Amino acid sequence: MKKNKPKYKKIIDAAVEVIAENGYHASQVSKIAKRAGVADGTIYLYFKNKEDILVSVFQEKMGQFIERIEEVIVEHHSADEKLYRLIDMHFRQLSENPSLAIVTQLELRQSKKELRMKINDVLKGYLAVVDRILEEGMNEGTFHAHLNVKLVRQVIFGTLDEVVTNWVMKEQRYDLVGQAKEVHFIIANGLKIHQS
Repeated sequence: MKKNKPKYKKIIDAAVEVIAENGYHASQVSKIAKRAGVADGTIYLYFKNKEDILVSVFQEKMGQFIERIEEVIVEHHSADEKLYRLIDMHFRQLSENPSLAIVTQLELRQSKKELRMKINDVLKGYLAVVDRILEEGMNEGTFHAHLNVKLVRQVIFGTLDEVVTNWVMKEQRYDLVGQAKEVHFIIANGLKIHQS
């Protein structure tokens, strides 16, 4: 399969850097090829066009992202701990790769509907992880039993997304991962059943 080939990974990583530096519209395929150390034509063996590269970047990185989050949360027992780990990993993975953070927070926000739909499709796997944590918390009696899972999931994802976007816009001048505890506190306290 193409995705297991080293050149595919090289092109994906080069695309992240080039798009982060130049913006999606100013990132020519030739610049990505040069950064990856491959001929321009080689890119077309793996991708249909620049749009396909952008969607593939997101698929590849989001796939890795979901795998890492699932590996980490499986080690924790309560839904609340899993929620904290998800928030921490979300921030940690993007703070470890600021170029990827720029691409996900700024360059993936494309106005073209077809492109937005492809990106939303990739996000479904991540949102399913959030749903599982919420449902687990409701079943174990930690979170309110009457939560609207779809709405709460949007609130959680929207919050994490905005915190990362703000960090990117402020040129990563502060510790993103350091905000995980406070963000978890705010979200979890809205979800938990408070014993009187």
